[in-house]
Amino acid sequence: MGLVAAAAMQASALAQSATVDDDVHSAHSPISTDATSAGNTLPAVVIKAATTPGELPAPYAGGQVARGGSIGVLGTSNVMNQPFSTTNYTEQMIEDTQARTIGDLVINNASVRTEQSSGGFGDVFQIRGFDVQPTDVALNGLYGMVSAARVPVNLLERVEVLQGPGSLMYGMGPGGSVGGAINIVTKRADDTPLTRLTALYQSRGQFGLEADVGRRLGDEDQWGIRFNGQIKDGQTGIAHGNQLQGNSAIGLDYRGKTLRWSFDAYNVSENTDELRSQIGFGTATAVPAVPSAYNNLYPGSKLKLRDTAVMTRAEYDVNQYVTVYGAAGEHYGTSAQNFPSASNMTAAGTFDVANGYYDQYTRTKTVDAGLRFHFDTFGIKHTLVTGVTSLNQEVGYFYALGSASVPSSLYVPTSLPAVDVARGDMQRSSQTRLNSQQVIDTMSLFNDRLLITGGFRRQTIGQDNYDPTTGAQQSTIDQQAISPLAGVVIKPLSNVSVYGNFTTGLSNGGTAPFGTANAGQAFAPYKSDQYEAGVKADWGRVMTSVSVFQISQPNGVTDPVTNVYGYNGKTRVRGLELAGYGEVFRGLRVMASATFYDPKVSGTAGGTQDGNEPGGVPKFAFNLGADYDLPWVQGLSVNGRIIHTGAQYYDSSDALRLQAWTRYDVGLRYGMRVASKDVVLRANVENLFGSRYWIQQGTYVTNAAPRTVLLSAQIDF
Repeated sequence: MGLVAAAAMQASALAQSATVDDDVHSAHSPISTDATSAGNTLPAVVIKAATTPGELPAPYAGGQVARGGSIGVLGTSNVMNQPFSTTNYTEQMIEDTQARTIGDLVINNASVRTEQSSGGFGDVFQIRGFDVQPTDVALNGLYGMVSAARVPVNLLERVEVLQGPGSLMYGMGPGGSVGGAINIVTKRADDTPLTRLTALYQSRGQFGLEADVGRRLGDEDQWGIRFNGQIKDGQTGIAHGNQLQGNSAIGLDYRGKTLRWSFDAYNVSENTDELRSQIGFGTATAVPAVPSAYNNLYPGSKLKLRDTAVMTRAEYDVNQYVTVYGAAGEHYGTSAQNFPSASNMTAAGTFDVANGYYDQYTRTKTVDAGLRFHFDTFGIKHTLVTGVTSLNQEVGYFYALGSASVPSSLYVPTSLPAVDVARGDMQRSSQTRLNSQQVIDTMSLFNDRLLITGGFRRQTIGQDNYDPTTGAQQSTIDQQAISPLAGVVIKPLSNVSVYGNFTTGLSNGGTAPFGTANAGQAFAPYKSDQYEAGVKADWGRVMTSVSVFQISQPNGVTDPVTNVYGYNGKTRVRGLELAGYGEVFRGLRVMASATFYDPKVSGTAGGTQDGNEPGGVPKFAFNLGADYDLPWVQGLSVNGRIIHTGAQYYDSSDALRLQAWTRYDVGLRYGMRVASKDVVLRANVENLFGSRYWIQQGTYVTNAAPRTVLLSAQIDF
């Protein structure tokens, strides 16, 4: 009887393992003709071991998001154990939506929006109502390693989004963003050899080719190598536009019993004729109608981007209680573009424009090192992390504006005039030093039913500002601040987590702008506070969550009487978030979310705008996405997505109001076997109905991209 019971238990465990694995992968695995002709032969059972150190968390049911992800120095953990709101997008989600940049992916969450349109300079994000700069995207946990414009996602395996300030978990980013943090994870060689080619098409006439090759080597497959490359060229969705893009990346790794090591290097280049530019409403007394999405607001604009980075990371388990980790990286990026200046904007959409140049370089070096301790005290399990980070970034630019201006219109734009100023060399404008030390302890009690996290990060911010024309130093700061963290997770049921946190974000105080009485004055760093509470529930195939939060951030204002710039105001955003994702039933994958905002400003110049809403923050935003395997056509799937953003004010005067907008996306996917090769054909249409709307970043707007068709044919050799 004992042997029979043991065999029954083993069979049950194997069945459960097979079910879980099938739930995740069945909808997206290429069709196998062998499976349909196997008669009564049982399918092979794959037994998956628990996640090992350094391994990414497994996908959740449906495969679009992962069960967990990294939250900086706190390490990788299941979302049910994290006292934060996080979303971890998988490589499968990247491929099936045919995302091109991070911005195409993160908008699947209603709390996240992009603030520049596709075809523009780059990705700027809004998380929980606050800007998150592209420079504050971490690469494998390191800031300063990515472009100030955008990151092509064909190089990535995961995109991890943390909602709320992340300065304690990741350190202060170069841009000082407080709304949230984004960490991207590069690809690693899988246990199964991979040789994949993908042909690409994007309307109106851009064609491309992508290669992805991975192998593991060694007697225990301990060594891995992964190569990714892509090239695209052709006409864009802007009149007379053309874009040439190319990127390549190599990832090496070693996974031993006690040592884990990785190395990454990438190069990205882009040449764009007819950039989708931004423009300000300025003196307009009403919001102008949105022009055609095929219009370039500044015909003749050009953009060149170049980015190169190398980085390495290693972890070594000294014993079962202590792990030593360290990482280092270096990045160099440049951009060269036309930088027009518009003035005298009217409600009818007419304005005057002058042409200029703005070229910039960024050189960054960063280091992250520390220790992780795992130990018990009186029945309480501890994970204690202590470490240091250091980031050194030099920024320089050349800017020149021509003297000639011409009349133009949003609807019949005039070609940019020639720049009557010689283009010069980029010269240093700032040197930033961000150093920090952190100590964080996560305590686990009552068999992981209660998790308490507490700690702090002591940060030192140094910045020297220079006049790029003379090289003279204009100002300097050297300040320290402490960012605390308190978080708790309570599990009243095995599938329910109740959590709360208090965190602070830290931002560089910047300098007083040109034209103020104290122009060039450097300000000390300032803090932004967040309070958050929520409930997460894992129903097996669907994950749901609800959370409430409040973030407050100081505002820089210029006194109308003294003309002195300083941090005297505050923006406060309260919000309610609802979200759900997973596989509702076999073959139907859903991602849905809604965010409701209550934004307010206070301490404004002269108090004239106190109580108003800040610019660029809507009252609400909704998302609904679905992906369904058609049961009557094996291998064929359909998908759709609705993205809605409510109306928002242009600035805190609440005089101009941008209308709400809705975007509809649809797609098809067909997986099959051709000549014993796995083939996947994909077709997606973004902005199906060609909706026209403004997208806002600060005091600038850009018209949304037009209807865009994306086609791809993927084959695995």
